[in-house]
Amino acid sequence: MLEELAKKVRLLILDVDGVLTDGRIIYDNFGDELKCFDVQDGLGVFLLNKAGIKSVIITARKTRAVIKRARDMHIAAVYSNHYKLKIYQKVLRRFKVTDEEVCFIGDDLLDLPIIKRAGLSVSPPNAVDEVKNLSRYITRKRGGRGAVREVIEIILKSQGLWEKVISRYTEGV
Repeated sequence: MLEELAKKVRLLILDVDGVLTDGRIIYDNFGDELKCFDVQDGLGVFLLNKAGIKSVIITARKTRAVIKRARDMHIAAVYSNHYKLKIYQKVLRRFKVTDEEVCFIGDDLLDLPIIKRAGLSVSPPNAVDEVKNLSRYITRKRGGRGAVREVIEIILKSQGLWEKVISRYTEGV
C-alpha cells in the first residue's frame, strides 16, 4: 500500500520543526535562532527535485535559517502560517496537484488538517500521537535525523527513479 501511494506523489510538502529539524529551537547569546538540519535530508530533497518532483515548506515559523536551507535544497516555495490548511489549498492550486499526489510530512497538531488530506501522510516517530495515529506511514528515522530522506527514497524507488537520480554518483562503482 505504501508503494502504491508513493507512486502517485508529484509534490512533497514539509513542515520544519520536528521534521527537517529535531524540533528544538536554540537561541544564541544575541537572540538569533539556530536550527540543525540533516545533510542527508538535504541531498534527498535535491535528488527529488532532479527527478522532477518539487518540494515545498509550510511552517508556522519562517526564519532566516529556514529560508537559507530551503534555497540550498532547491525548495520551490516556503510558506509560513499557523493555519496551514489555507496555505495547503493555495499550494495545490499553484502546483496543479490533487490531495492524492501530495506527500506531506508533519509532526505536530498544527499539521493535522494536512495529514488528514494528503494522499501520503507521513510522520516521524517523534511526532505527537494524534499525528501518528492519522499518518499512513511513520518513519524509522526521527525528524532532523534522516526521516525526510527515508521518505524520499521510498518515493523515488516506488516510481522507478532512484537509480536514475543517483547514477551520476554511482557510475564506475
